[in-house]
Amino acid sequence: MKIGLFFGSFNPLHNGHLILAEGVLNASNLEQIWFVLTPQNPHKTKESMLSDHERLNMLRDALYENLRFRASDIEFQLTPPYYTARTLTHLKEQHPDHEFSLIIGEDNLRSLGTWYNYEYILRNYRLLVYPRSSQMNEKEGKLPVIPEARIERLDHLCVLPLSSSYIRNLLKQKKSIKYLVPESVEQTLQARGFYQ
Repeated sequence: MKIGLFFGSFNPLHNGHLILAEGVLNASNLEQIWFVLTPQNPHKTKESMLSDHERLNMLRDALYENLRFRASDIEFQLTPPYYTARTLTHLKEQHPDHEFSLIIGEDNLRSLGTWYNYEYILRNYRLLVYPRSSQMNEKEGKLPVIPEARIERLDHLCVLPLSSSYIRNLLKQKKSIKYLVPESVEQTLQARGFYQ
């Protein structure tokens, strides 16, 4: 099975994530997308982050109706720090019959040269790259040349300028997040008073 891996802290998951993932399915030969929940991103602080299991439960609730989406807690089985290259190796060991591709934003592609064991990623996995709505400085990073790299740009996707931090700020101000997140996520966030 051809599977795309969409990594993130999903703190919280929002409709921009879902629209992007559906667009990647439409623009590629992927059969499924696995949303890989990262317990602690090495590049982010733990500040204002919900617990791993609270985010995982919201992710599962939001994805369960779409048979082509799946929530993955694979990184919960690994020891920190959580590096993409290690997670990919672990997934390949557990699912040798699957063909995995990595779904990343253009900004992450430009900084890929700073990632742990990035050469392994470029040599062994296809990268499906979606555009970011914000402008990037061309000098921010340059991808090393690796002949085996399989990089596909998906330039015609609907990418909403929506972020989890924007959702958190609205909740902190006790404002509506209706239509910005899946209904199940909205209900959980409101009922539990998360991010307020």
